[in-house]
Amino acid sequence: MNQYDLNKLLSKLNLGDIRYFESIGSTNDEALAWATSGTKDMSLIVADEQTMGRGRLDRPWFTPPGTALAFSLILHPSVEERPHLSRLVGLAALSITKSLQTLGLYPEIKWPNDVLLNRRKVAGVLLELVWSGEDIECVVIGVGVNILKRAVPDTDILRFPATSLENVLDQPVDRAEILYGILAEFLALRPQLATDALITQWEKVLAYQGRQVQVEMGGEKTVTGKVMGLESDGSLKLRDENGKSVTVRFGDVRLRPYA
Repeated sequence: MNQYDLNKLLSKLNLGDIRYFESIGSTNDEALAWATSGTKDMSLIVADEQTMGRGRLDRPWFTPPGTALAFSLILHPSVEERPHLSRLVGLAALSITKSLQTLGLYPEIKWPNDVLLNRRKVAGVLLELVWSGEDIECVVIGVGVNILKRAVPDTDILRFPATSLENVLDQPVDRAEILYGILAEFLALRPQLATDALITQWEKVLAYQGRQVQVEMGGEKTVTGKVMGLESDGSLKLRDENGKSVTVRFGDVRLRPYA
């Protein structure tokens, strides 16, 4: 993969400017810096290697050379999209999910931002905002996908079991094809951001439906309950042991050991 091949590959998609890096600290950091200097909507940064990649809660994201997809999209939300920015993480995760379905796979979304195959993490999404005063100027969506087996780090540094497309498919996978598929799905789904159809599609692939989970909400605070679906803003709906409905807007979901 290089700048020329990337431009050629993605020329049929309605993207903004494209930047490619052999090695970079973080595609999201580069996108955030670029966004402040003026960018087109759907501008893209792709890196072959990330040395300081990160996920939610500043957890490290392992991206060795030539083994994974690491890219960031810069969005300039329209007036219609702005009330629904909380759904963007689901839009991105759903774009990954739909692209993997074309390979005959059955991915699930572990709320809010992880894509699972066989209950192991294969991809993640990191959403960050660029503010101008009290208004959101643009949104940066970072995506990481484990393509080859070597993209999966040692188990002793993982908080959640991981896998790669090569592990699941038992054959090499073309990173460029996966990138194209995800971006194409994103462009196709984006017009649905403000509609209930997006939430419906997200719910269909929501992991742990009907199962008891524990949600870590930072510090010592946790909430437990049965996964019932999603609220209209993309928040997670649980039902606690007393049958009461609980809405979770932030947290890290884990299947309860006995569930």
